[in-house]
Amino acid sequence: MNETINNLIQRRSVREYTERQVPDDVLSCILEAGQYAPSGMGRQPVVMVAVRDKETRDQLSRMNAKIMGSDQDPFYQAPCVVVVLADKTAPTYLYDGSLAMGNLMNAAFSLGVDSCWIHRGKEMFQSEEGKALLKKWGIEGEYEGIGNCILGYRKGELPAPKPRMPHRVVMVD
Repeated sequence: MNETINNLIQRRSVREYTERQVPDDVLSCILEAGQYAPSGMGRQPVVMVAVRDKETRDQLSRMNAKIMGSDQDPFYQAPCVVVVLADKTAPTYLYDGSLAMGNLMNAAFSLGVDSCWIHRGKEMFQSEEGKALLKKWGIEGEYEGIGNCILGYRKGELPAPKPRMPHRVVMVD
């Protein structure tokens, strides 16, 4: 099996992280892969904000937890969060942002970094606190939060895959 297919099959969402930070060069490669995700008509409406600053990372965690009605860390102690946003004026913005999230997670795994897609990005950046962060980051326009890609290094073993459900592929020859 080729290396790309193997990475796609072996990648898992990880929900327990060490404090070890993703190095600059590795994070840059992951973000570059995110930038090369396909987008409708090549519009490239996706913006990614890589957050390694602990104070901001913890703020994002609290915002996300509040939406869930929880006080637990929805980022599972991962030291890096890539906020994926997309310009809503692009008709395919949701799909484009989702493809960028997929590229981030698959690129991370190929480089030995673990990840997980954490939802509630839309709600986070609809809030006044989220809008203030966008302004602080210099992001203007009609951006919607697509998701939060947490990155880091897992504690323990890679989770085992769940069995694949049957009848999810139909061949029409």
